[in-house]
Amino acid sequence: MGKALSKEVKQALQDIYYNERTGRGKEAFALLEKASAAGDGDATCILARCLCGEQYVWAGHRFPEDDERATKLLHKSVEQGSALGVLVALRSGELKPSLEKSMSFASLQEAFDEVLALAEGGDAFCQYVIANSYFWWDFLRIQNKNKNSFATPGGYKAYLKENISKCEDWFWKALRGGMYFAANNLKHYYTKGDEDIIAPQPEKAKVLRKISAEAGHPFHQSLYADDLEEAGRKEEAFHWFRLAAEGGNPGAWSDVGRFYFDGIATEKDEVYAVQCFEKDIPYGNICAHNMLGKAYFFGRGVEQDYDKAFSLLSFSYQKGSKWGVYYLGKCCFDGLGTPQDYGKARTYLEQVNWNNDNARYMLGFIYGRGLGVEQDIPKAVDYLRKAGNHQEAKKELRNYKKTLFGTWKFRQR
Repeated sequence: MGKALSKEVKQALQDIYYNERTGRGKEAFALLEKASAAGDGDATCILARCLCGEQYVWAGHRFPEDDERATKLLHKSVEQGSALGVLVALRSGELKPSLEKSMSFASLQEAFDEVLALAEGGDAFCQYVIANSYFWWDFLRIQNKNKNSFATPGGYKAYLKENISKCEDWFWKALRGGMYFAANNLKHYYTKGDEDIIAPQPEKAKVLRKISAEAGHPFHQSLYADDLEEAGRKEEAFHWFRLAAEGGNPGAWSDVGRFYFDGIATEKDEVYAVQCFEKDIPYGNICAHNMLGKAYFFGRGVEQDYDKAFSLLSFSYQKGSKWGVYYLGKCCFDGLGTPQDYGKARTYLEQVNWNNDNARYMLGFIYGRGLGVEQDIPKAVDYLRKAGNHQEAKKELRNYKKTLFGTWKFRQR
């Protein structure tokens, strides 16, 4: 790598990281592939990161995730002479001795100094890489030092504090330059500190998502909206969810749809809400599947369709979401959109961990009649009683009576 990033890499960084809402991610990816094939090690390094999932690149680009190819590309970037590749490989745990020997730098410090010069020149990605070198203690290997390099434990600790603390300024520079990822590690730095070396400063973390959201990054616009909604600031939350959705952040249209579905901070529009949910369905978004499943279950914004409701909610359940277990249990209990199956109904309904009298009624009915489970009258009565004023539960409860010995039994009629 020379002392400047190529025009191809600079353009790709703009479209992938600094101004991701332009929607030019695919073009940037193709540009990197071409530059990498032509021998640009920096392009190869950035391309490798693009294949490592949303921990390293915005999910809104929809880049393929391929760890094996990413590893090969990262090695290739080192072999192509990229100082960035060296530091990223070091941070990724891929800079094994054999790969380090293949780099064109006399030392890790020389590679670090080259990236540092680019960072000082204003490139946000390089600033982020430098910050990470301090944040994750990579400076120890770069500077070839350890605790045995110091006469006293206090001297070693002072050295660590001096270097680790440098990450703060570099993360801020990277964030202001367009690297929203910098806010994530900076938030951790402020809220957690670093062992007994750096004290937490949680107050400083509160502004990070707001700053990144105002800079136009869809991911943090969505997270900032989450914070606002949790704080009860619904109108502001809706505004930022909308911006995140329009910027392409995965799942944000589902959040916008939630607000329209129930008329929160905006006019109620169930038809439009359904359209919002549908935008996130192709990407496997769990919230979209849950909310659209609910819409089909009740026929809100769409024609009622239990088959679709059960299918959508089952998708989310299989992905680990228990949000729709009541609806799945109800479908199995009544045979709505799926064959009637009391055993499956019980499995779903017993996962309802919120106040739901109808779920308690159905569980009471199942246990009392021994449907798909061994009959358990005391448990049935307990569920039915907890259902309170639920009319069907009260009616079902009349089928049971208490004996002189204090046990419950089913009335013979």
